[in-house]
Amino acid sequence: MSAWTDRILQEFPPDLSRFWVACDPDVVLLDEHVLQSLRDRGFELVSFDDPIVFRAYYEETYRAAWDQGRDPPSPALILHLSSNESDILPWDYIRQARIVRLGLADLFDKLSSSVLRQIDPNYYDKLFDAQKAYASQTLGDAATSDFILTHVFKIVPVLIDDEVTFWREVFRLHLRGWSLPPVLADRMAAILQSRQTLSHLPIKELVEDRAFALKAAQSAWLTYLQSFGVASVASGNQENGSNSSLAIPFDHPDIRMVVDSLFLDGCLEPVAGDAVSGHAPAWVQVGIKKDVQGQAQFIAESATALAEDLPAEDAHHREWLSFAQRLGELLCKFFELPGSLGDDVSPQIERLQQSADDRFRGWLIRHFADLPSLPASKAPVMLHHVPRHLSHRRSGSGARQALLLFDGLAIDQWCKIRGRLAENLSSIEIDEGACFAWLPSLTSVSRQTVFSGLRPREFAGTIENTSAEPTLWAKFWQDAGLRKSEIVYLKGVKRREDLSRIADAVSSSNIKIAGIVVDMVDEIVHGATLGKRGIASQIDDWCDTGFVEQLMTLLLDRGFEIFLTSDHGNVDATGVGRLSQGVLSEIKGERVRVYRSADLASSVPAELDTFRFDLPGLPVDFLPVYPKGRGAFTGVGDRVVAHGGMSVEELIVPFVRITPKSSSNDK
Repeated sequence: MSAWTDRILQEFPPDLSRFWVACDPDVVLLDEHVLQSLRDRGFELVSFDDPIVFRAYYEETYRAAWDQGRDPPSPALILHLSSNESDILPWDYIRQARIVRLGLADLFDKLSSSVLRQIDPNYYDKLFDAQKAYASQTLGDAATSDFILTHVFKIVPVLIDDEVTFWREVFRLHLRGWSLPPVLADRMAAILQSRQTLSHLPIKELVEDRAFALKAAQSAWLTYLQSFGVASVASGNQENGSNSSLAIPFDHPDIRMVVDSLFLDGCLEPVAGDAVSGHAPAWVQVGIKKDVQGQAQFIAESATALAEDLPAEDAHHREWLSFAQRLGELLCKFFELPGSLGDDVSPQIERLQQSADDRFRGWLIRHFADLPSLPASKAPVMLHHVPRHLSHRRSGSGARQALLLFDGLAIDQWCKIRGRLAENLSSIEIDEGACFAWLPSLTSVSRQTVFSGLRPREFAGTIENTSAEPTLWAKFWQDAGLRKSEIVYLKGVKRREDLSRIADAVSSSNIKIAGIVVDMVDEIVHGATLGKRGIASQIDDWCDTGFVEQLMTLLLDRGFEIFLTSDHGNVDATGVGRLSQGVLSEIKGERVRVYRSADLASSVPAELDTFRFDLPGLPVDFLPVYPKGRGAFTGVGDRVVAHGGMSVEELIVPFVRITPKSSSNDK
């Protein structure tokens, strides 16, 4: 246990109380390692987001058990308030509970709280250790920013005095999937902008905006290759704007070493080229598109490297989100290979998938229960966070928002769609991310969380179908202050002929929020006969119709900020045997079966290799049973594309923001 976690746990001595109220305006409790440690000590934490929802859960699950002398799900309950205002709680809560107040000023007495509040709480653990070891006196805002840059991000701005050193730090930062918070980006720019060798660079944007930095590098790489006579590189691919004119010293050994990794991880895309002059160093081949044979070898090598870089058992959830994006990029390239070459590479891909699934399953069993409680203002961690995240953004800008849910879209399939958008719609900016779906990763469970903002236990009455989505969507936004006439929900959108229906629905300037379900990918998946490789080809054909870019253009032209996500992904699975149980199973998925009692769940034949994984966020009478690995409840050896399970590709889905290039793109 870390010193940071131990310091937080000191506030919650076991057996001192069974009901706690945590006043936590700086949300220090909502750290997944802290939450895990609290669970290990017998605490359940529930956030006070909706007083009615909490009251129902508290009364039914805890208070009734205490009054009747029964054991509740956990020995103690923590009601989490993201403010210091405990007086907003009902009197009976305050009378029964032990109140604890947490604040950054108390936990970090040597550092500036105003700066700390502007950085991600995930860094507090490392920063707490650094304060104890290195902070000998109270630091102001600037000194605190320097302290965080040095001890968390390993960047010392005063030592950066030339372009090689600067670009090396930029690439290392973004290779780890990080970006500096605005307060630290401002500080770094203030220090470096005075250096003559760096004054021409957009320093703040390069360290704060990962997409901007990678686009700058991509454009500079194209220019670098052209200097060696690479032919057939379309000049139109070069980005317009200030980042296209940047020159990067790729030939320096410190830069070259990091650039190799950026291409290997898919952060940078190799460019098309037919020839390189004899003056070019051999290493530049890493950034040139290969023939199909070379691409197959590259994919095999990348799969082996990625399998050796799996997140650890105690990894932060963001490491899995980043891994899923890297895996999606690789699978997208893999499914583009011709069948024979794909077969040659399949062993490396399958080993990667098996290793990832095994590691991910162990991580989920230990950490998944903590994900629903994590803060969602900066980015949604889980799908039920999405409406709250949109509402938080809207409160600051008032922008019109459109949530596009591409039903069943896996990250590798999003990568294919993104590539087509980049080719055909150069006027947009795509800010990519990912989040966790709900388990079981079924449409009726996971998709309803997106449109309701609720955990599955909170819509138990409709968990077997999606018919309540329009009502749930409208209720969330009406509770957030919108009128019913300002809210749109549409589903069944698949083809170009559906665009007029969308245009009619959002034509009024009164519409503030639109939720749109795009069903085409799910239809393709459920009709798949040639596996995920065949699905990739069908998605290409769908994109050829122009539907996706026309949908984006329609919404952007009407002033909408677009957010795109999915309710679950999909995998190639192999049948382990059919379950012929009649009505015993309430929900019959190929990757999961759901039962309404423990006795029924235990009726699964012992010869099938299955396991149970019950979650506190599900209804108490909703018990999923999963086949191990990439098994499916179909005929033995049958190959199907399915969803519902807990693989990386099913459970981690894209969460993407799309805006016009000309917009300010506030992060």
